[in-house]
Amino acid sequence: MLNEPDTFSDMFRSGIPYILLIALPALICCSPVMASEFEVMSMSKFDVNGQHFGSRVSSISLEARSLYSWNTSRHCVLTRLINLSVNDFDKIRQGAGGLIVMLPPNILELDVEVKEHITILEQEMLAHTGTVPIYFAPFNINLEKIIDDITHTTLKAFSQNQTSVAQLITSVSANGYHATVGGASNVANKNSKIPIIYGELAPNQLLLKPNENAVDGQKLPVILITATLKTFGVFNEYPVNSDVTVLLALVELLSKLHSTTKMAANYRLLFLISDTGLLLNFQGSKKWLEIDDNSALQNVEFVLCLDTIIESISSNPDMAIFMHVSKPPKEKTSISHFFKLLKSSAEKFAYNITVEGVHKKINLADTKLAWEHERFSIKRYPSFTLSSLKSHRSPSRTTIFKDDETRILEHTLKASRIIAEALASFIYKMEPTSSIFDGQFAIKEENILPYFGIKSVLHNNDVKDAFEKYLNNVKIIYDKADSRDPDFMFYNENDVKLNVYRVKPAIFDIFLTLLIGFYLLIVFLGIQYFPLFYNIVSKLTRDETSQQTNGHYTERLKYK
Repeated sequence: MLNEPDTFSDMFRSGIPYILLIALPALICCSPVMASEFEVMSMSKFDVNGQHFGSRVSSISLEARSLYSWNTSRHCVLTRLINLSVNDFDKIRQGAGGLIVMLPPNILELDVEVKEHITILEQEMLAHTGTVPIYFAPFNINLEKIIDDITHTTLKAFSQNQTSVAQLITSVSANGYHATVGGASNVANKNSKIPIIYGELAPNQLLLKPNENAVDGQKLPVILITATLKTFGVFNEYPVNSDVTVLLALVELLSKLHSTTKMAANYRLLFLISDTGLLLNFQGSKKWLEIDDNSALQNVEFVLCLDTIIESISSNPDMAIFMHVSKPPKEKTSISHFFKLLKSSAEKFAYNITVEGVHKKINLADTKLAWEHERFSIKRYPSFTLSSLKSHRSPSRTTIFKDDETRILEHTLKASRIIAEALASFIYKMEPTSSIFDGQFAIKEENILPYFGIKSVLHNNDVKDAFEKYLNNVKIIYDKADSRDPDFMFYNENDVKLNVYRVKPAIFDIFLTLLIGFYLLIVFLGIQYFPLFYNIVSKLTRDETSQQTNGHYTERLKYK
């Protein structure tokens, strides 16, 4: 009996390797597997007039949940853009710990309702301050499988056809995911600035008619044409910049007309392009109006602003042009005359395109302007905006997505022709029935395609080179953010990656903890009461042995 504890100790010691062979695989199965890495883009962060847009937080290290199963700030919601509603977004930005949205693979394949849903959701995202980090991921088949997995698990767990026990087993056996995005909080860029470029197309003084009274070209009436580049949207991406494309097409076409001996105009044409219009409240135009060299507008005929002249994502195959004004133009004014020329040009050179006028008063109590021409109207310059949108609240203005590039190119060619013909008829006092841009002056695809990919005024000097090729007195100025009271502010963003680890859910940890605790309890009770258990087993074994021995002895005697 004295050697029994040592025997048991040796038995337990020799059993440890076998226990480890069982425990280690279980621990390995419970540990996170190698992460899947994905490209992500942070939601845009900027300030305008003291208002903050976008989240300043960037890091995420949370359990990934589906759109239907998250419930606390310890969860990061992983979903598709087409599944996310405005109400879902409002709840997530107020209560979740993070949001990762996967973009659709092809916008062109989506139906009309989904396209409208995307543009409305974009506008909602841009209109609110996010308190949680928000990222967008390009479509990826592996990320698609992860979203399907967490969504299917959630729907299966809460299926009405399953019992409570089945739901519990499903929850325990399901696979979970942990989402991680590194990076520190975003810091304001104190060197934030908006580039603005402008140039002049003045007639050659040698080509002016001798009987003209205005000998000095600086005294000629001025027509200003402006457009803004959409350099970012809900994330740092840009759509097809059709407004700047149309403006640069006008620059090229009108410069060719000005260079001919028969087409010397009695107008000075100014062209202005600035980065980021609507989202930054047309800061570029505001800055340009504040500089000392704005004396050119003292003799302004009108200001023509281009804003979403072509919708980059649209469900309507037809095209329309709306002239937005802050004050209805009086009869026989320059704007009224140009409007009539625009309608005549649309009827003659483009099939099924309507031209309408829209009047909207300027709301001086609102710090954010609806259209760019309001910047000039406040200064009492006659101005208007040409757009394919009837309302300034249309969500298509801020979208960064594009669907049918063939349609966009076709509509851009039509818009360029209509506006160019109307401008030429106005400038050269020609009948609207005449065709000016035919033959060598015809607008072709190769004239506008190079301008579609422009990302910024400073990008590859494409805009600068085009201005310097066709215009005079080209200048680039910058609207820099004030260090103490900035009108706008950008934030530095770092390239980040999304890492998704496959892990077991929290309920599995609870289940495993209970199982391990039950196992340890059995081991503890076995060691604690081993002597009693050993005595019972010994007695049973001894009795059986005695009975067997006695039985054999009796039989042996009988045999003898």
